[in-house]
Amino acid sequence: MGLSAQHFLLLIIVGLLLFGRGKISELMGDVAKGIKSFKKGMAEEEEEIAKSSPAKTIENDVSTREKTG
Repeated sequence: MGLSAQHFLLLIIVGLLLFGRGKISELMGDVAKGIKSFKKGMAEEEEEIAKSSPAKTIENDVSTREKTG
């Protein structure tokens, strides 16, 4: 009792009748712009974090282990 290809076709036709081709393509363009701006914002934030704090490293000092052990 799942959705068949005929059901999907009917839903697409109803969607086109309700919104029209232009409105659907306009909505998809807006979604694409939103995704691009989100990715750009994430990249800028990562760059700011990388510039503000240098990478921290853990040094393995063998001489301190020999003194304590």
